[in-house]
Amino acid sequence: MTVQGGTRTRVLVVGGWGRCGSTLLDMMLGEVDGFVSAGEVRELWLRGCVEDRPCGCGDAFSRCAFWTQVGKEAFGGWDHLDLETILRVRYRWDRPWGLPVLWRRGASRPVGRGDVGTYVDALGRLMAAVAAVAGADVVVDSSKLPTHTLLLALNPSLDLSVVHLVRDSRGVAFSNRKQVVKRVTSGEPTLLPRYGVLRTAVRYDVYNLVNGALAGHFEGSWSRLRYEDLVADPQDNVGRLADQAHGGVRHDLRFLDGHRMTVGENHMVDGNPVRFTRDTMTLAVDDEWRRRLARGERRTVTALTWPLLRRYGYVGSSRRSSTR
Repeated sequence: MTVQGGTRTRVLVVGGWGRCGSTLLDMMLGEVDGFVSAGEVRELWLRGCVEDRPCGCGDAFSRCAFWTQVGKEAFGGWDHLDLETILRVRYRWDRPWGLPVLWRRGASRPVGRGDVGTYVDALGRLMAAVAAVAGADVVVDSSKLPTHTLLLALNPSLDLSVVHLVRDSRGVAFSNRKQVVKRVTSGEPTLLPRYGVLRTAVRYDVYNLVNGALAGHFEGSWSRLRYEDLVADPQDNVGRLADQAHGGVRHDLRFLDGHRMTVGENHMVDGNPVRFTRDTMTLAVDDEWRRRLARGERRTVTALTWPLLRRYGYVGSSRRSSTR
């Protein structure tokens, strides 16, 4: 796996765990000139190639002109992709049990020509094609899970940076109780995955701890941002992240007017249904949990996630963000 012509594709990965506001952040960054929102790239193989779910533009993946061109640019067409191998590697290594091996391998070790090498190469080709078709300098990938980030880091053709997006665990727990309908191209609509407070707390701890540990694990830049701070001051935080991924360029943020955002068409392959929003949207912190999360559930989540709540400045501390 080589970097052809010395050109590397810039990718800004949104790390974290579910219901943290990653789709919103992906959309916001995608409105910055030179950036393109790709959505949850790790889900493209199943949600797009197999299930043919709707792209953020509203068209089915197979009928979306953008993704059709990406497939041609990356693989000569989606039908030329070794999808069987891609899915096998995705569900073997891009899972929690893949963390120890991927962590030990590190970004500096070659992946060889096996199935993992095929998958990592496909990720590189995909990201380069997304950037080329969109005419963008930076691809935004809101896949969140650290196993996906570690797989991306194995491809030397990718210039990777990470923003670790966190949210108050009580808000995450409450959002995980909601029934959120996912749009489908055909058949019955499905729901976003839901978890009880115990499973939510455990996953919140594990995935956020590992995403935090990525700082210093690979050569790219890394920063942390709270969802609540993003919504409170979108201009400052989006501008800072744009500089992190593509510094030295003047970024036009006129699509943000206070707490209103002008939303254009996107081609996010998967994520929260908010990606189908058009025209304008008002940015406001979703803190419904403060009124509606049951007292017992609040106490359970708080107790199980207390160290991270403190680290992120939600309880007993004013610490909010960090950058490497």
